[in-house]
Amino acid sequence: MTSPVRVIVVGAGCRGAGYSQFASIHPEQMKVIAVADPRKFARTKLQEQHEIADENVYEDWPRILDRDKFADAVLICTPDRLHKEPAVAFAKKGYHILLEKPMATSAEDCTAIVEACIQSGVMLSVGHVLRYDPLIHMIKELIDAGVVGDVIHIQHLEPVGFYHFAHSFVRGNWRNEAESTFALLAKSCHDIDLIHHWAGARRCVTVSSFGSVSHFNKENKPAGSADRCINCPVERDCPYSACKIYLDRVKLGHTGWPVSVICQNSLPDIESVTEALKTGPYGRCVYECDNDVCSNQVVNMEFEGGLTAAFSMVAFTEEICMRKTTIYGSRGELSYDGHEIRVFDFLTQRTTEHTASSKAHKNFGIAGHGDADYHLMDAFISAVANNDPSLIRSGPEDTLLSHLLVFEAERSRLEGVILWLTPTTDWDNQSAHQERLTLQ
Repeated sequence: MTSPVRVIVVGAGCRGAGYSQFASIHPEQMKVIAVADPRKFARTKLQEQHEIADENVYEDWPRILDRDKFADAVLICTPDRLHKEPAVAFAKKGYHILLEKPMATSAEDCTAIVEACIQSGVMLSVGHVLRYDPLIHMIKELIDAGVVGDVIHIQHLEPVGFYHFAHSFVRGNWRNEAESTFALLAKSCHDIDLIHHWAGARRCVTVSSFGSVSHFNKENKPAGSADRCINCPVERDCPYSACKIYLDRVKLGHTGWPVSVICQNSLPDIESVTEALKTGPYGRCVYECDNDVCSNQVVNMEFEGGLTAAFSMVAFTEEICMRKTTIYGSRGELSYDGHEIRVFDFLTQRTTEHTASSKAHKNFGIAGHGDADYHLMDAFISAVANNDPSLIRSGPEDTLLSHLLVFEAERSRLEGVILWLTPTTDWDNQSAHQERLTLQ
């Protein structure tokens, strides 16, 4: 394919708009030709940025499918619970799909998406952006090269960040499981996917998980505090104050994430942010919200061959999403701190430091993983342009397996039991055969 890959954006929020930046940087590779979003401001903003024709601007994505196929691929960046229907429908229409993570909010819907893509012969790339981060990708390369010998144990931490958690999981879109999904799927399916990826061909055989909602409840509400931060007499002493997280930032000229999220119908400025804090969900006291998702959770896994892994997600951290990983092997120890990789060799007793270069455009994507966002888009667009699914690192079957592991981990937490997992074949009628995790 010599002309740019033609892309439809379904869901023009932070993720859809962020991924679409690739077309502005590389117009010779990608062109956004249509958008669907129920919010007029969001779809109009994307239309103006990419000069989309009026006839290709939609409030509802199903209307796009009333037409003959007119693009090569679709970016599906709708809310988590609204992934399955467009993914299956666009696959059946023959569009290649980049689907924001998580794939869907149930194991059945995830499976249906994968089956639709395989049966329709279209490529599926799931937004597990960390697989595309150059340094994190190097971890897998070093494991495969045998630098630590046989992998014995993986220790992995996701520090969400104190104000990030308050923004997204106490006040925001992912605060309530009934409206979105549980935190391990919404936030940490990235991390379970990485552990599953690093384990290689070894299947997870046992999983257990523990976690709860900590601190963000009415019992911890400070005496004398108000229901909203904008008029709270103790706001100055609260680290989770919406005035600090949003209003102070916009006063300094910062209008990107998270400030951009709270003004759905206008560009953020002091007036619009103030109004959002007075009337919208992001101005609420963190101790008076309807949040019910875990603020801290651990997942313990055992894989075939005795490999063990321990994952921790915690809200109350200084750093935001800067993962920490240590991989213990029979010949060495690999550690990753978000900036570099260090490998200690047991034989030579020397440490080697590894860094990775990135061709990502400055300020691309969402703060925290812009490089990974860029490389995800680069891989997907290249895969479509060259009809080469091998360029996609987060394809359908492997991603389905890691999602199913997330669902089993959450089941363990809810039921308070250790789960033993056994393989079954779920692809008898497909060209690719993969193991599906089920309870014994």
